[in-house]
Amino acid sequence: MIKVLKPSKTRTEEDRSQLRQTVAAIIDNVIKNGDDALKEYNKKFDGCEREALQVSREEIEAAYAKVSSEDLEDIKSAAANIRAFAEAQKGTVGGLEDFSPAEGILLGHRVIPVDSCCCYVPGGGYPLYSTALMLGIPAKVAGVGRITACSPVIKGTTDIHPKTLVAMDVAGIDEIYAVGGAQAIAAFSYGTDQIKPVNMIVGPGNSFVTEAKRQCYGKVGIDFVAGPSEVLVIADGQADPEVIAADLLAQSEHDREAKGLVVTTDEALGRAIEKAVEAQLQTLDTKEIAETSWKDYGEILLAESLEEAVEYANEYAPEHLEVNVAADKEAEVVGSLRNYGSLFIGGNTAEVFGDYASGTNHTLPTLGAARYTGGVWVGTFLKTCTYQKMTREGMLSIAPLVANLAHGEGLTGHARAAEIRIEKNK
Repeated sequence: MIKVLKPSKTRTEEDRSQLRQTVAAIIDNVIKNGDDALKEYNKKFDGCEREALQVSREEIEAAYAKVSSEDLEDIKSAAANIRAFAEAQKGTVGGLEDFSPAEGILLGHRVIPVDSCCCYVPGGGYPLYSTALMLGIPAKVAGVGRITACSPVIKGTTDIHPKTLVAMDVAGIDEIYAVGGAQAIAAFSYGTDQIKPVNMIVGPGNSFVTEAKRQCYGKVGIDFVAGPSEVLVIADGQADPEVIAADLLAQSEHDREAKGLVVTTDEALGRAIEKAVEAQLQTLDTKEIAETSWKDYGEILLAESLEEAVEYANEYAPEHLEVNVAADKEAEVVGSLRNYGSLFIGGNTAEVFGDYASGTNHTLPTLGAARYTGGVWVGTFLKTCTYQKMTREGMLSIAPLVANLAHGEGLTGHARAAEIRIEKNK
């Protein structure tokens, strides 16, 4: 039976009707008024008065001049790891040619990249330039023909943060636009004079961006609908409480609704983690946000066994899942886990390594969505499209079966399409 050592608020499905209505009005305005609506929102929300929404090559080059050589090398090093892993992932996805379930029937599939995509890179509280790498690089490796990106400007200016622009360029993004929010999702879904619509939109965002993705889905493809960031740590008595506390706070500083959660089999460890969190909070520049998040949504739970901890994690299906247990228990625990966005194994493996530079993607499902989907990867941008071809003999062997099945459903037109081929080949 799970025991609560440090409780959290219960996340409820709040009334989202106002959000839905607000976002719907924004989308409708963009559909009707196009670029004028985008400029209006840029001015209203960010104090930006750009006329040309697309960022020019000159602006990108100017951004490089504002980024230190050390920062540029760091961005390129992270990009190299992300690209290497994306290429390795692509190697696991292949076509299927001429599989034959019966003589004369040939089936297969082709793996085809989407024609175009938009990478939404948040730019609110922090310049999340790492997200530009996480979205643009797998799209490029997948072979997407037209890769666009958008991000809000630095408030009160006409410019996207220079590190974000440089990261977008390093990622291989073809077109960059200075626009954000729900209005950006609408623009890339429906198109405006300055922005040609895309086939797919990927990337995280605030509640307005998330709701816009939900409402535009169908007109455009999306990765998934994501909520506040979260990490769940499974730990036993050998884990270092200070290390776990640091990982929880790294998650908590994302925003006030982020969630850090520990499920441990050792009560003393749980108490020590809580003390370590309180101590480390005092050292953070982001204390105000992290403290609110930890107070409201941080949680420490005591499980009677690792099996119970695993059961809890599988039911919770967290975005990030850390396993910090004794070495002789590690393989068993990992092998029992099924539902997570990304897994971090062992005390050496910080979740933040995946956030930035190890190579796996940090755009991951939240709020239980890991029960049915993984995160963004090369395959997000690929379609598996089937084909079939039949010889005369193959057609004659399957047509009677199809005609019978069609008649059974009362679809005589379907049956006729099979029967006419039999008649013409007597």
